[in-house]
Amino acid sequence: MDDLTIVVLTKNEERDLPNCLAALAGLGTLVVLDSGSTDRTLAIAAEHGVTVWEHPFESFGKQRNWALDRLPHGWTLFLDADEVATPEFKAAVVAAMTEAPAEVAGYYCCWKMMLDDVWLKRADNFPKWQLRLVRNGRVRFIDAGHGQKEGEVQGRLDWIREPYLHFGFSKGWSAWIDRHNRYSSLEARDRLAASGGIRDVFTRNASLRNKALKPLVSRIPFWPLIRFTYTYLLRGGFLEGRPGFTYTAMLAIYEFLIQTKMREIRRQRIS
Repeated sequence: MDDLTIVVLTKNEERDLPNCLAALAGLGTLVVLDSGSTDRTLAIAAEHGVTVWEHPFESFGKQRNWALDRLPHGWTLFLDADEVATPEFKAAVVAAMTEAPAEVAGYYCCWKMMLDDVWLKRADNFPKWQLRLVRNGRVRFIDAGHGQKEGEVQGRLDWIREPYLHFGFSKGWSAWIDRHNRYSSLEARDRLAASGGIRDVFTRNASLRNKALKPLVSRIPFWPLIRFTYTYLLRGGFLEGRPGFTYTAMLAIYEFLIQTKMREIRRQRIS
Protein backbone atom coordinates (compact mmCIF):
# COMPACT_ATOMS: atom_id res chain seq x y z
CA MET A 1 0.00 0.00 0.00
CA ASP A 2 1.25 3.49 -0.87
CA ASP A 3 1.89 6.02 1.89
CA LEU A 4 -0.94 8.24 3.12
CA THR A 5 -0.71 11.93 4.02
CA ILE A 6 -3.63 13.55 5.86
CA VAL A 7 -3.93 17.29 5.25
CA VAL A 8 -6.03 19.27 7.73
CA LEU A 9 -6.96 22.80 6.65
CA THR A 10 -7.02 25.28 9.54
CA LYS A 11 -7.54 28.88 10.55
CA ASN A 12 -8.13 29.59 14.24
CA GLU A 13 -9.13 26.02 15.04
CA GLU A 14 -7.85 25.71 18.61
CA ARG A 15 -11.23 24.38 19.74
CA ASP A 16 -11.59 21.52 17.25
CA LEU A 17 -8.05 20.64 16.19
CA PRO A 18 -7.07 18.50 19.23
CA ASN A 19 -9.90 16.01 18.68
CA CYS A 20 -9.31 15.96 14.93
CA LEU A 21 -5.58 15.18 15.26
CA ALA A 22 -6.02 12.68 18.10
CA ALA A 23 -8.51 10.67 16.07
CA LEU A 24 -6.10 10.49 13.10
CA ALA A 25 -3.18 9.10 15.08
CA GLY A 26 -1.59 6.11 13.39
CA LEU A 27 -3.38 6.52 10.07
CA GLY A 28 -0.65 8.33 8.16
CA THR A 29 1.57 11.41 8.05
CA LEU A 30 -0.27 14.43 9.42
CA VAL A 31 0.07 17.89 7.87
CA VAL A 32 -1.70 21.00 9.16
CA LEU A 33 -2.10 23.53 6.35
CA ASP A 34 -2.79 26.83 8.09
CA SER A 35 -3.93 30.11 6.58
CA GLY A 36 -3.10 32.72 9.20
CA SER A 37 -4.26 31.50 12.60
CA THR A 38 -3.92 33.96 15.47
CA ASP A 39 -5.01 31.59 18.25
CA ARG A 40 -3.27 28.43 19.56
CA THR A 41 -3.80 26.39 16.38
CA LEU A 42 -0.11 26.25 15.46
CA ALA A 43 0.93 25.52 19.04
CA ILE A 44 -1.54 22.63 19.21
CA ALA A 45 -0.19 21.24 15.95
CA ALA A 46 3.34 21.43 17.35
CA GLU A 47 2.25 19.69 20.55
CA HIS A 48 0.96 16.80 18.44
CA GLY A 49 4.24 16.65 16.52
CA VAL A 50 2.65 17.18 13.10
CA THR A 51 4.12 19.01 10.13
CA VAL A 52 2.84 22.57 9.71
CA TRP A 53 2.59 24.40 6.40
CA GLU A 54 1.39 27.98 6.09
CA HIS A 55 -0.21 29.44 2.98
CA PRO A 56 -2.68 32.33 2.51
CA PHE A 57 -6.20 31.11 1.83
CA GLU A 58 -7.77 31.98 -1.53
CA SER A 59 -10.31 29.19 -1.86
CA PHE A 60 -10.77 25.57 -0.81
CA GLY A 61 -9.94 24.28 -4.28
CA LYS A 62 -6.72 26.29 -4.58
CA GLN A 63 -5.66 25.42 -1.04
CA ARG A 64 -6.04 21.70 -1.70
CA ASN A 65 -4.15 21.95 -5.01
CA TRP A 66 -1.35 23.87 -3.30
CA ALA A 67 -0.97 20.99 -0.86
CA LEU A 68 -1.06 18.35 -3.58
CA ASP A 69 1.71 20.14 -5.48
CA ARG A 70 4.02 19.66 -2.48
CA LEU A 71 3.28 16.05 -1.66
CA PRO A 72 5.12 12.95 -2.90
CA HIS A 73 3.48 10.07 -4.71
CA GLY A 74 0.96 8.16 -2.67
CA TRP A 75 -2.45 9.06 -1.28
CA THR A 76 -3.80 12.23 0.33
CA LEU A 77 -6.81 12.45 2.63
CA PHE A 78 -8.27 15.92 3.18
CA LEU A 79 -10.17 16.68 6.39
CA ASP A 80 -11.21 19.87 8.14
CA ALA A 81 -10.51 20.59 11.80
CA ASP A 82 -14.17 20.12 12.79
CA GLU A 83 -14.21 16.63 11.29
CA VAL A 84 -13.32 13.50 13.27
CA ALA A 85 -12.28 10.16 11.79
CA THR A 86 -13.91 7.21 13.52
CA PRO A 87 -12.07 3.88 13.83
CA GLU A 88 -14.48 2.46 11.24
CA PHE A 89 -13.75 5.29 8.80
CA LYS A 90 -10.00 4.85 9.27
CA ALA A 91 -10.30 1.14 8.57
CA ALA A 92 -12.36 1.87 5.46
CA VAL A 93 -9.70 4.30 4.19
CA VAL A 94 -6.95 1.73 4.66
CA ALA A 95 -9.03 -0.94 2.93
CA ALA A 96 -9.82 1.38 0.02
CA MET A 97 -6.16 2.24 -0.57
CA THR A 98 -5.07 -1.37 -0.22
CA GLU A 99 -7.68 -2.74 -2.61
CA ALA A 100 -7.81 0.16 -5.10
CA PRO A 101 -7.40 -0.90 -8.74
CA ALA A 102 -4.83 1.08 -10.69
CA GLU A 103 -7.53 3.00 -12.56
CA VAL A 104 -9.04 4.48 -9.35
CA ALA A 105 -7.85 8.08 -8.90
CA GLY A 106 -9.72 8.83 -5.69
CA TYR A 107 -12.68 8.25 -3.42
CA TYR A 108 -15.74 10.26 -2.50
CA CYS A 109 -16.35 10.30 1.26
CA CYS A 110 -19.42 11.22 3.33
CA TRP A 111 -20.01 12.49 6.84
CA LYS A 112 -22.40 12.28 9.77
CA MET A 113 -23.53 15.81 10.62
CA MET A 114 -23.66 16.05 14.43
CA LEU A 115 -25.65 18.60 16.46
CA ASP A 116 -26.18 18.31 20.22
CA ASP A 117 -25.00 14.68 20.04
CA VAL A 118 -27.69 13.89 17.46
CA TRP A 119 -26.79 12.49 14.04
CA LEU A 120 -28.82 14.55 11.55
CA LYS A 121 -29.17 11.69 9.12
CA ARG A 122 -32.50 12.88 7.74
CA ALA A 123 -32.19 16.63 8.21
CA ASP A 124 -28.82 16.68 6.42
CA ASN A 125 -30.01 14.34 3.63
CA PHE A 126 -27.32 11.74 4.34
CA PRO A 127 -25.23 10.75 2.47
CA LYS A 128 -23.58 13.80 0.92
CA TRP A 129 -20.39 13.18 -1.03
CA GLN A 130 -17.13 15.07 -1.43
CA LEU A 131 -13.90 13.92 -3.02
CA ARG A 132 -11.55 13.66 -0.03
CA LEU A 133 -9.16 10.75 -0.68
CA VAL A 134 -7.04 11.08 -3.83
CA ARG A 135 -4.00 9.58 -5.49
CA ASN A 136 -1.36 12.27 -5.71
CA GLY A 137 -0.81 13.46 -9.27
CA ARG A 138 -4.14 12.12 -10.54
CA VAL A 139 -6.65 14.76 -9.38
CA ARG A 140 -7.03 18.54 -9.44
CA PHE A 141 -9.70 20.50 -7.60
CA ILE A 142 -11.77 23.42 -8.85
CA ASP A 143 -13.82 25.92 -6.85
CA ALA A 144 -17.57 25.37 -6.64
CA GLY A 145 -19.65 27.82 -4.65
CA HIS A 146 -18.15 28.08 -1.18
CA GLY A 147 -16.38 24.75 -1.49
CA GLN A 148 -14.62 22.68 -4.10
CA LYS A 149 -15.30 19.93 -6.60
CA GLU A 150 -13.12 17.56 -8.57
CA GLY A 151 -11.75 19.11 -11.74
CA GLU A 152 -9.32 17.16 -13.90
CA VAL A 153 -9.32 13.48 -12.95
CA GLN A 154 -7.00 10.88 -14.46
CA GLY A 155 -8.94 7.67 -13.90
CA ARG A 156 -12.24 6.90 -12.24
CA LEU A 157 -13.62 7.79 -8.81
CA ASP A 158 -15.12 5.39 -6.28
CA TRP A 159 -16.90 5.71 -2.92
CA ILE A 160 -16.00 5.06 0.72
CA ARG A 161 -19.40 4.52 2.33
CA GLU A 162 -18.28 4.51 5.97
CA PRO A 163 -18.74 8.11 7.21
CA TYR A 164 -16.61 10.33 9.40
CA LEU A 165 -18.12 12.75 11.94
CA HIS A 166 -18.68 16.43 11.15
CA PHE A 167 -19.13 18.84 14.08
CA GLY A 168 -20.14 21.86 12.02
CA PHE A 169 -21.67 23.72 14.95
CA SER A 170 -18.79 23.42 17.40
CA LYS A 171 -18.14 27.16 17.32
CA GLY A 172 -21.79 28.05 17.96
CA TRP A 173 -24.64 29.30 15.83
CA SER A 174 -23.28 32.84 15.51
CA ALA A 175 -20.16 31.51 13.79
CA TRP A 176 -22.28 29.20 11.62
CA ILE A 177 -24.53 32.10 10.55
CA ASP A 178 -21.57 34.40 9.78
CA ARG A 179 -19.91 31.65 7.75
CA HIS A 180 -23.02 30.82 5.76
CA ASN A 181 -23.73 34.47 5.04
CA ARG A 182 -20.35 34.53 3.28
CA TYR A 183 -21.02 31.17 1.65
CA SER A 184 -24.38 32.32 0.29
CA SER A 185 -22.67 35.09 -1.70
CA LEU A 186 -20.29 32.59 -3.28
CA GLU A 187 -23.10 30.12 -3.95
CA ALA A 188 -25.26 32.79 -5.59
CA ARG A 189 -22.51 33.73 -8.05
CA ASP A 190 -21.63 30.10 -8.71
CA ARG A 191 -25.23 29.04 -9.41
CA LEU A 192 -25.80 31.96 -11.77
CA ALA A 193 -22.64 31.04 -13.67
CA ALA A 194 -23.40 27.32 -13.82
CA SER A 195 -23.46 25.83 -17.29
CA GLY A 196 -23.76 22.10 -16.59
CA GLY A 197 -25.82 20.00 -18.98
CA ILE A 198 -29.27 18.70 -18.15
CA ARG A 199 -27.84 15.18 -18.54
CA ASP A 200 -26.05 15.57 -15.21
CA VAL A 201 -29.41 15.92 -13.45
CA PHE A 202 -30.09 12.26 -14.21
CA THR A 203 -26.61 10.84 -13.59
CA ARG A 204 -26.07 8.17 -10.96
CA ASN A 205 -23.09 10.18 -9.68
CA ALA A 206 -24.57 11.98 -6.66
CA SER A 207 -21.84 14.63 -6.62
CA LEU A 208 -22.43 15.64 -10.26
CA ARG A 209 -26.21 15.43 -9.84
CA ASN A 210 -26.19 17.75 -6.83
CA LYS A 211 -24.03 20.27 -8.67
CA ALA A 212 -26.42 20.24 -11.65
CA LEU A 213 -29.57 20.51 -9.52
CA LYS A 214 -28.55 23.51 -7.40
CA PRO A 215 -28.82 26.17 -10.16
CA LEU A 216 -32.17 24.74 -11.28
CA VAL A 217 -33.91 24.54 -7.91
CA SER A 218 -32.62 28.01 -6.97
CA ARG A 219 -34.91 29.45 -9.64
CA ILE A 220 -38.05 27.77 -8.27
CA PRO A 221 -40.42 30.19 -6.46
CA PHE A 222 -40.65 29.40 -2.74
CA TRP A 223 -37.76 26.95 -3.05
CA PRO A 224 -36.59 27.52 0.58
CA LEU A 225 -40.05 26.57 1.86
CA ILE A 226 -40.18 23.56 -0.47
CA ARG A 227 -36.78 22.43 0.74
CA PHE A 228 -37.82 22.73 4.37
CA THR A 229 -41.04 20.79 3.78
CA TYR A 230 -39.29 18.04 1.86
CA THR A 231 -36.46 17.59 4.37
CA TYR A 232 -38.40 18.07 7.60
CA LEU A 233 -41.60 16.21 6.71
CA LEU A 234 -40.94 13.86 3.80
CA ARG A 235 -37.34 12.93 4.69
CA GLY A 236 -38.23 12.68 8.38
CA GLY A 237 -36.18 15.50 9.87
CA PHE A 238 -38.90 15.86 12.51
CA LEU A 239 -37.79 12.50 13.95
CA GLU A 240 -34.50 14.12 15.01
CA GLY A 241 -36.13 16.44 17.54
CA ARG A 242 -35.18 20.04 18.10
CA PRO A 243 -31.76 19.67 16.40
CA GLY A 244 -33.52 18.37 13.29
CA PHE A 245 -35.96 21.29 13.21
CA THR A 246 -33.30 23.91 13.91
CA TYR A 247 -30.92 22.65 11.28
CA THR A 248 -33.62 22.22 8.62
CA ALA A 249 -34.91 25.74 9.30
CA MET A 250 -31.42 27.24 9.12
CA LEU A 251 -30.72 25.54 5.80
CA ALA A 252 -33.99 26.94 4.43
CA ILE A 253 -32.85 30.41 5.50
CA TYR A 254 -29.52 29.75 3.81
CA GLU A 255 -31.30 28.89 0.55
CA PHE A 256 -33.40 32.06 0.94
CA LEU A 257 -30.20 34.11 1.23
CA ILE A 258 -28.83 32.50 -1.93
CA GLN A 259 -32.02 33.26 -3.88
CA THR A 260 -32.08 36.84 -2.61
CA LYS A 261 -28.46 37.43 -3.59
CA MET A 262 -29.02 35.85 -7.00
CA ARG A 263 -31.79 38.39 -7.65
CA GLU A 264 -29.54 41.19 -6.44
CA ILE A 265 -26.74 40.14 -8.80
CA ARG A 266 -29.16 40.00 -11.74
CA ARG A 267 -30.40 43.54 -10.99
CA GLN A 268 -26.84 44.84 -10.74
CA ARG A 269 -26.02 43.35 -14.14
CA ILE A 270 -29.03 45.01 -15.75
CA SER A 271 -28.46 48.46 -14.22
